[in-house]
Amino acid sequence: MGGDHGPAVTLAGLAHVATRRPDARFVIFGQQDAVLPVLEQMPKLKEVSTFVHCDVAVQMDAKPSQALRHGRWKSSMWKAIEAVKTGEADACISAGNTGALMAMSKFCLRTMADIERPAIAAIWPTLRGESVVLDVGATIGADAQLLVDFAIMGAALAHALFDIEKPTVGLLNVGVEEIKGQEEVKEAGRMLREANLETMSYQGFVEGNDIGKGTVDVVVTEGFSGNIALKTAEGTARQIAGYLREAMNSSFLSRLGYLLAKGAFDRLREKMNVNKTNGGVFMGLKGIVVKSHGGADAEGFAAAVELGYELVKSGVFEKTRTTLDLYHARKPATLAVSEVSGA
Repeated sequence: MGGDHGPAVTLAGLAHVATRRPDARFVIFGQQDAVLPVLEQMPKLKEVSTFVHCDVAVQMDAKPSQALRHGRWKSSMWKAIEAVKTGEADACISAGNTGALMAMSKFCLRTMADIERPAIAAIWPTLRGESVVLDVGATIGADAQLLVDFAIMGAALAHALFDIEKPTVGLLNVGVEEIKGQEEVKEAGRMLREANLETMSYQGFVEGNDIGKGTVDVVVTEGFSGNIALKTAEGTARQIAGYLREAMNSSFLSRLGYLLAKGAFDRLREKMNVNKTNGGVFMGLKGIVVKSHGGADAEGFAAAVELGYELVKSGVFEKTRTTLDLYHARKPATLAVSEVSGA
């Protein structure tokens, strides 16, 4: 029911996934008057789907607290998240209100042990392929311990999605020198160096231009700067696409040049299509939730659904929990040794 286009786009996206992933099954939550007429036109999708009517749909402009208060237990968003909690579904995908989805997910699923606040991880196209960037909007401000937890979760995600044995991790900062940046970031860097985790290779600080270069497999930051970076990158991609269209239509020779180089421009358009990497993963919860961009088209929503599919297949939830449990179990022992040494 969410997103800018509602069931017309979300169901069309599911139809794409049903064709490409024949083993996938769908539980669709929504208002029957809006969903069923569209679903009836997609017989193949209907065959592999179960529909559940919900009286309430969370509005895109609703405040998280308002959505949680009025939409709990009866909205389509809550029911979809609850399906993950009960085991009816392996993952929840929504294009709805981000704040409401995060608030409901945290309330319903709860966070993993020792995780104070969850993060949204984005899959970011780079010159080397793809990287994980988190947090891109869930948590505004973060202390050193939370940044370390984000690093562990991001490395687990990169390992699961990209099949990298020991992902490289960097902390986003205003410079690569150890003396630069906020105290929380510098402290997180020190903690990661001392932890020397087997599941990642900490590379130190990275800057904003390193994200697109793909300097590291995982870029860690707090939600305020991460969200600005994400929206800036999306806007820049659209800006460059607009410049190219304008340039290609500026004269007869330009249009002729476009026709001669159409294959190259098509590949460029494909790489710059933000829908291809659509889907933010809510990391740190006791279950898999993926947030699709509200403005995504059918292919974009399908990409978010397929991201959820890959997360389930890769066992990312179990791998993340195991790594976090191992790290936090080692912390008290390290502290105890330090205290004894100091005494």
